[in-house]
Amino acid sequence: MGSLSVAADVQHDLSKPLEGWETVTGEWTIQRVPGASRNGMGLVQSSTNNEFNVIVAPGGPYKDVLVSVRFRPIAGREDASAGIVFRFSEGRYYLVRANALEDNFRFYYYERGRHMLGTSSVKAPALGQWHQLQITAKGDRVQGWLNHQPLIDEHDSRFTGGRIGLWTKADSITAFDELIVTPIES
Repeated sequence: MGSLSVAADVQHDLSKPLEGWETVTGEWTIQRVPGASRNGMGLVQSSTNNEFNVIVAPGGPYKDVLVSVRFRPIAGREDASAGIVFRFSEGRYYLVRANALEDNFRFYYYERGRHMLGTSSVKAPALGQWHQLQITAKGDRVQGWLNHQPLIDEHDSRFTGGRIGLWTKADSITAFDELIVTPIES
């Protein structure tokens, strides 16, 4: 088995203007958010009328990568979710997401519709509090953590590389902070 080396982290400052970011759907703005690490400012998705809301960060594409982000579900009646999009290319992507209104943590792929690949039961992350999401994608293996607890460990070779992004669903109003992308070289 080959050894792993980690390239330099790419830290996206979610308190500054979104230069180079690509909004796919949603209303993504920099706003004051209690508890955000950078001068109290975070990236907030506030649209409530889309099926899914996606924004893609500058940089990449990445093949093997570790991604982490803090999120704070603020509001939502139908959904109060946050997710990491990875291997985003031509509108297709993988997604690991948590939902403050459901007791599950899920792994999906999106290609002309959302398809579940894995799920785990969890205590729903509390509304109004900060939580940590993390994924590792190496080859066909995808692992996902919520608040440092390993919950997803699946294999899928559908998508091999692409960009990194953030995600919410339906009427979720969610804040994001401290997005860190670490390319993994084998």
